[in-house]
Amino acid sequence: MDARQLQYFLAIVEHGGFSKAAAALHVAQPSLSQAMANLEADLGVALFHRMGRGVVLSKAGAELLEPSRRVLRDLDAVREKAASLAGLGGGTVEVAAMPSPGIEPLTSLIHRFAASHPSVTVVTRAAFTPEETVGLVRSGACELGLLGAASPVSAPGIDVLPVEEQPFVVVAAAGGPFEDGAVLRPEELSGRKLIASRPGSLMRTIVDDVTARSADTEIVAVVDHRTSILPLVLTGVGIAVLPASWTRLARRCGLVVASLEPTAHLHVAMISLPSHLTPGAQAFLELTRALALRRTGASPA
Repeated sequence: MDARQLQYFLAIVEHGGFSKAAAALHVAQPSLSQAMANLEADLGVALFHRMGRGVVLSKAGAELLEPSRRVLRDLDAVREKAASLAGLGGGTVEVAAMPSPGIEPLTSLIHRFAASHPSVTVVTRAAFTPEETVGLVRSGACELGLLGAASPVSAPGIDVLPVEEQPFVVVAAAGGPFEDGAVLRPEELSGRKLIASRPGSLMRTIVDDVTARSADTEIVAVVDHRTSILPLVLTGVGIAVLPASWTRLARRCGLVVASLEPTAHLHVAMISLPSHLTPGAQAFLELTRALALRRTGASPA
């Protein structure tokens, strides 16, 4: 068994089959198939079930996914450490991020990290729920996860670093009835048209509460992609209730932002496995810890 075989194994899983994996890896499919046959013979288990022209991950293959990712990541850590000792640097940091934390604090974190470690590439992967983020970290698909939840996060076997709490704000087009920096109560949104996410998110819960407490308030658009919200507000479709992470970007777009009171808070946290972090991921985590201390005003332990 060697690292190349494990890379091939993970590529087949990631791309959903031998042919797509071979194309992505730029290798001939017979070579890929032979490498998997050799790996299965070496391990003594079948990693895939062949079904017609396709394959399905076997139970043994599923059990070996996380260990395989860890082995390759540990090899990367060795290479990165050697490069660091040689004064070179390099490598990648993989971060799963939910939409709103992916605006902020992720922007600030990548900005600071790139300044300190210009040779390291930060790769982000989209996650849309706290459970999905935890799953990506737990499986080893990403080393770090940046998530936001309605309450403080707790996950067995996962290290959780609280970063900040983001209140929710109202974002509207300029020239309307709301002034930038105003403080609004839900009932003051009476008669307004709202842009919302699908049911299940904390953002949607707040919007539903606003519509319940405000006469003639209605949801005019429901979007999956949070990046669609600001353009819809800009074109006058409606107003939106968003975490405060969107404030700076909204104002740069020429929108007004008002506080909402009372409001819930999005609890933002960085998660990781207790071990098996590459040097780059460890540096990113330490940078997150420093940012969290500044934003919460806490003292180092």
